[in-house]
Amino acid sequence: MSEGTMHRPAQRKRQLRSRLLVCAAAVPVILVASGCSSDSDSGSDEAKKDSGAKASASAKGGDKAPTVEKAAYGKLPEPCEVLSEKSLADLVPKAKDKTGKAGTSNDMAVRGSCSWDSLENNGVDGSQFRWLRVSLLRFDSDASLGSGAKRAQENFAKQVADARATKDAKSVKEEPLQGIGDQATLVRYDLKKDKDTFKQQTVVTRVENAVVTVDYNGAGLAGEKAPDVGALSKAAEKAAKEAAASVVSANKGGGKAAGPSSAPKADESEKDGGAKGDDAGKDEAKKDGGDKKSGDSASDEAQADGAKSDGAKSDGSKSGGSRTKS
Repeated sequence: MSEGTMHRPAQRKRQLRSRLLVCAAAVPVILVASGCSSDSDSGSDEAKKDSGAKASASAKGGDKAPTVEKAAYGKLPEPCEVLSEKSLADLVPKAKDKTGKAGTSNDMAVRGSCSWDSLENNGVDGSQFRWLRVSLLRFDSDASLGSGAKRAQENFAKQVADARATKDAKSVKEEPLQGIGDQATLVRYDLKKDKDTFKQQTVVTRVENAVVTVDYNGAGLAGEKAPDVGALSKAAEKAAKEAAASVVSANKGGGKAAGPSSAPKADESEKDGGAKGDDAGKDEAKKDGGDKKSGDSASDEAQADGAKSDGAKSDGSKSGGSRTKS
């Protein structure tokens, strides 16, 4: 046997041993890689689970319906009965119809109005004209619109702003009032129609979730002197206080309207059961086609005042003329 032939088995053994060492060295790398991949996949799964759990919790939390405080008052009094006979005798002494003219309304529990007019004919000296209207609005609590009191506050501010912005109004003055409901503001101005000037007094009052608006104006027609503005303002304030008290009495709340009232706290309202949810505000929006007198826009009211005043002025002129002839 040659020497080369003897060395071949030894070479083969060395080559085989080298291959085994290379394979052994490669195994830990594969295991490490495999281990990292396994940990990564596990972490990803856990993250997905956590994300899913949070999403589920969020979804459950979103299912809880928001709550608003319960509206204090659930009805309104009859608009033509909010003022006493004595008050009406002072405000509209020569009214043809002491019972008043009720405005049209699709839901008297939500809105209503009543008006009176008075014409005192003084013959050749002219006539004294008075016009009075009481408007009532009530707001229910609604989860999407807010509490009844909050909605009433918004309407209160709107009516005051509309009264200030009455077209052609002169000498506009605004004055906050105390001792009438939860909020009260007097807006007064002069409104000239032809040759006569009407002294307008608008008192907007909020009592809990109801808004009461008293419009009262007076004028001296056909040469009669203009009425005293201070006296008209005091009369309008008295009427507003009495009308607000009628809202409270209609809901068996006593005489709370004489001063600020305490609105129910949010926590207490939640215990009471939250919002009534009868969507009164949405119904009110559908009723805009009704009588303008029962609306909540002071601007529209001022226009209605002018129309009434024109009619009264015409009547007063005719009366004065016929008396002069006699």
